[in-house]
Amino acid sequence: MTKLIKWIRHIAIAIVAVLISLYLVIKVFVGAVNTPIPGKEFDATTVGSRITVPDGFSIGLYAEKVENARLLAFTLSGDLLVANPNLDQIILLERDANGDGKADGRRILMGQLNGPNGMDFFDDWLYIAETDAIGRIKFDHQTGTTRGNYERIVTGLEPGGNHWRKTLRFGPDGLMYVTMGSSCNVCDEQDERRGTMVRYNPDGSNEEIFARGLRNSAGFDWSPVDGHIYATDNGRDLLGDNFPHCELNKVEQGNHYGWPYANDDKLPDPDFGEGNEAIIALSIAPIFKFQPHNAPLGITYIRGKGFPSEYHNVALVALHGSWNRSDKDGYKVVTLHTDENDTIVEKDFLSGLLQGDDAIGRPADVAEGPDDAIYISDDYANVIYRVAYAEAQKELGLANSTSSFSASNTLAAIDPEQRAMLSAEGAQLFNRFRCVACHAVNGGVKPLQSLGKKYNIATLAKFIERPNPPMPVYPLTDEQRTSLSVYLIENYSE
Repeated sequence: MTKLIKWIRHIAIAIVAVLISLYLVIKVFVGAVNTPIPGKEFDATTVGSRITVPDGFSIGLYAEKVENARLLAFTLSGDLLVANPNLDQIILLERDANGDGKADGRRILMGQLNGPNGMDFFDDWLYIAETDAIGRIKFDHQTGTTRGNYERIVTGLEPGGNHWRKTLRFGPDGLMYVTMGSSCNVCDEQDERRGTMVRYNPDGSNEEIFARGLRNSAGFDWSPVDGHIYATDNGRDLLGDNFPHCELNKVEQGNHYGWPYANDDKLPDPDFGEGNEAIIALSIAPIFKFQPHNAPLGITYIRGKGFPSEYHNVALVALHGSWNRSDKDGYKVVTLHTDENDTIVEKDFLSGLLQGDDAIGRPADVAEGPDDAIYISDDYANVIYRVAYAEAQKELGLANSTSSFSASNTLAAIDPEQRAMLSAEGAQLFNRFRCVACHAVNGGVKPLQSLGKKYNIATLAKFIERPNPPMPVYPLTDEQRTSLSVYLIENYSE
């Protein structure tokens, strides 16, 4: 009997050791799941009383109910393209011809894409960065329409992973630059293009890695002052609330910017620094450090002269907002100014979306319009804001653009026998992919809660298909995503 007890004890210890090892691997390499941060429902009074812009500026609502509004690009005629990567489409918001500060209309410009994100124009082409390819199609700026066939000029790009959205812009040199975020939280990539900036000829030829060590540079622009590329970058996760910082990097050809071997000012990474001292020594530190985990995404330099002189040639940056800090940070748009000592100073430009733990918006991109106003996409509020100077705008009024669901109503619509079957399969999937490693109710990196109020089965399945980073894309069928969604809503709606 004593031998049996010892044998059972040894097995139990071995199982615990394996589970701990799996948990640590998932935490280091994958990172935690970036579930949407619950905020209050939108209403005109709340939003209008909370959002603030600098003195002399006004804010209006250019378009609402723009689901999954991410990157922006203006046409030469003033129409605004908005990428909806989770919906596999790009929409066109028609220019404000009647001068009321709102888009005159909208339509789907292109659908049936694969996670489109970055967009830019070159010659008479519209270029689009999908998650696994780069494509282009002829575009008529006057009519806001495409013509001919869409052709993918670069294929075979690695899709999925933590940072699957790709950003594309053309430089002053007439070449195409694409940032490809990492597949993981921190790892050595199998595809050397992940975690880099890659450069191409306009026809997609002559691929070359321009710069390395960029974990997730979701936005970049050329400074009108010195002509260099400046790119935002999101620091790695799971090293605490206050480390490492997110970054602004001056990107130059051939440089390595640290990831995954170093963080901040060339500090060796605790998981990947050892053995890579030579790379760390030659790596380039950021020129500016944002607060840790506040997720700087889109960046654009103000080139117009419609703002006061202190804003000329300064960078605007969308801080999407932290999801993994005890005290949230970001959820705003900032400007970066250079003082008399050549030091970069950050100032709030649009703020108030975060009060305490209550977030009512997450800026994703910023773009300067032909009217010298600034346009800001918000993929949480599903709106496009317009910020103008010395111009009265209609009172900001947000319609309730978030759906309010009920777990009981959602589940009641399913036949009880089918629900039990779906939930059982969902539980198996939840366990197979070790979701509990990041989502334990007590002590998980990102505990799941209130899912039934935020989603129904269809919308949660859509999120699982294209999750926010750093949650990876799992190889699930539509039926499996439905089963997992039923299980999650059934068990994580408190």
